[in-house]
Formats: sequence, structure tokens, C-alpha cells
Amino acid sequence: MVKGIAHVCFTVRDLERSVAFYVGALGLRPGFDFINEKGVRYGVYLCAGGRNFLELFEGEVGEAAARPAYRHLCLEVEDVAAAAETLRAKGVEVTPVKLGKDNSWQAWVADPDGNRIELHGYTPESLQTAALKRL
Repeated sequence: MVKGIAHVCFTVRDLERSVAFYVGALGLRPGFDFINEKGVRYGVYLCAGGRNFLELFEGEVGEAAARPAYRHLCLEVEDVAAAAETLRAKGVEVTPVKLGKDNSWQAWVADPDGNRIELHGYTPESLQTAALKRL
């Protein structure tokens, strides 16, 4: 069912500073940006080798933050709908499958401690697919 870790997502205080670190210092390559309705970049996808990505979103970080810096683990699966049905049959609560803003299929589950896990399936139109073709 699981093909691999698709991405790990972090909330960062300063998106530009974090991109400079991950791209400039660690050598990850830009994949694509998340742009809001006002044309402002609020997140990025960075290629971390192979089919692996790091996703960064700007926001509050730390004890006072509404959300922790860790946001979720994303697992790439062969077929999101089939994976969701398999998990539901095992008694796991799964969100409805939907097409995300990155044109990839997704559904969400949580582990017993409440850690969020995204099930992810790339499509030919996925922004990740385009990013992988550029590698």
C-alpha cells in the first residue's frame, strides 16, 4: 500500500530564511510555491532527492503557537481511494478523498496519539510530477 514518504511538513517562522537554509545550505532544490489569492507566497515544496519532498509553511512556531512546527507526515500510496477503504475496513477514521491544490489526491488519518498523516497520490497533473520531471 505505502510506496514511501512523500513529504514532511514544517511550520517555519520566516519562510525566506528557511528556504535560504534548506536550499542554500543543505542543497535541496526548489519544487514549487504555494501562492494565495492575493499573490503572496505562503509555502514551498523543496525536492529532497528521489521522490521525497520537504514542505514549508510560514506561521507561528513554539509553545504559544496554535500549531506545532511539525504539521504532518505524508505517505505516498499507489491509490488513495483504495488505501482509504482498506484503512476504514480496519476501523481507522479516514477523511474523504479529495484533490488538493497541488493536483494530488489526498486523505487524512491520525495515529493513536493524534499525529496527522496524509495519504498522497500523485496524478499526471500534480505539481510534484512536474517538479520530478525537472530533476
